Amino acid sequence: MWCRSMPLEAEPLHVHLDAVGGAAGDMFVAALLDALPHLRPRVFADLAAVLPASCGRPVLVPGTSGGIAVTRFGLDGPEPEVAREHGHGHEHAHAAGHDHGHSHGHGHDHPHGHDHSHDHAHGHDHPHSHDAPSGPARIVRFPEIAAMIAAADLAPGTGAAAIAILRRLAEAESRMHAVPLDDVHFHELADWDSLMDVVAAGSLIAALPNATWSVSDLPRGRGLVRTAHGLLPVPAPATAAILGRFSWRDDGIGGERVTPTGAAILAHLIDPDTPHPAAGRLGATGTGAGTRTLPGMPNILRALVFTAAQEAAPADDDEVMVVTFDVDDMTGEEIAVAAERLRACDGVIDLTLGARQGKKGRPVTDFRLMVRPAALAAVGERCFLETATLGLRWRAERRICLPRGAAAVVVDGRTLAVKRAERPDGRTTVKVENDSLAPIDGLGARRRAQRAAENDAEETDA
Repeated sequence: MWCRSMPLEAEPLHVHLDAVGGAAGDMFVAALLDALPHLRPRVFADLAAVLPASCGRPVLVPGTSGGIAVTRFGLDGPEPEVAREHGHGHEHAHAAGHDHGHSHGHGHDHPHGHDHSHDHAHGHDHPHSHDAPSGPARIVRFPEIAAMIAAADLAPGTGAAAIAILRRLAEAESRMHAVPLDDVHFHELADWDSLMDVVAAGSLIAALPNATWSVSDLPRGRGLVRTAHGLLPVPAPATAAILGRFSWRDDGIGGERVTPTGAAILAHLIDPDTPHPAAGRLGATGTGAGTRTLPGMPNILRALVFTAAQEAAPADDDEVMVVTFDVDDMTGEEIAVAAERLRACDGVIDLTLGARQGKKGRPVTDFRLMVRPAALAAVGERCFLETATLGLRWRAERRICLPRGAAAVVVDGRTLAVKRAERPDGRTTVKVENDSLAPIDGLGARRRAQRAAENDAEETDA
């Protein structure tokens, strides 16, 4: 019996991105997968759903930058290769008929050929080749790429997030070239690697639905970048268009430091006008890197993952309302339906049923609801609508709750949800959610799975 623990991202998280060297799609993915390695299976499964086998395989490569241990994310060929150089594979989309062939002289080398890559989608000369199909990249419109992602068998939310990131790129290019959005073209970017960055980023973002995000001031860079349109200033026009209202800094180091794909990811995640949440407990860190060497600093994007700050709860957070009533003129089927509908009401923490004997020997069912104070009036109204009761009783009660959390444990290929509680003596107790066991055939099999899951979760906590 094989077990593997996987933390659920159920609790609120805050992820702060520290753009020391810059920000690019591959640096974002590497930093997050370094900080949250349990998300690697999800991300790599999503990539397998969109990348053709002939283009190579996604890889995470450990290394160093400026003396700091880092992770790099890239696309390796069918046969392992050393890191390959090309100049900033820019992902410029462009209008139909624009000849964007160019090569950039500020090369970085990635496992997939771009350092902290520029991922502009207009074709450029790469002085390397993968074992993917060679020749000029086929130009496709933004709607075609979006449709390809939407049709792929991806984890929930991945496609929507990836398409939203690509849309930001396409909208910026649409404004720059004064063409309709649907006429913006992308190349099959740098042998698929920039598309890989976008899908991987979408997978990570979708896997963290309760996360908030912030970013440090961004390094502006300096100088010019050579394109088919001639020399353009850094930050690239698409990057500047996407990152309006974000704060920048000039650290005196030139070159292109923030790529359009990196810009689109940041703009998708962060409203620069929203204050950062108060930092909580630092739960994980990750460091993603490009391979370009920067003078005097590591070329990294660092991710700091915080769990929500444990602040003293207001008094009413420890107060609940207990609502009770009896019914003696509803059938068992009617009571079951009413109970489920009341459990589903906003503000209902729990509902239990009890059996009593009323006047004249009639059986009575006792409803007991635990309700958040702000929801008392709405839940009371619902009780009158869903049941035959003519009156309600309610009272305020105080409660003490142990710190609790959620996790998932994989047992024989089946994911089981687990609840954890921290006891005052420092022990952590675990219990498998019964709904996770229900699909397993046979009482003996359910008990074995429960024991295995709870033992594995306890070992993980030890």
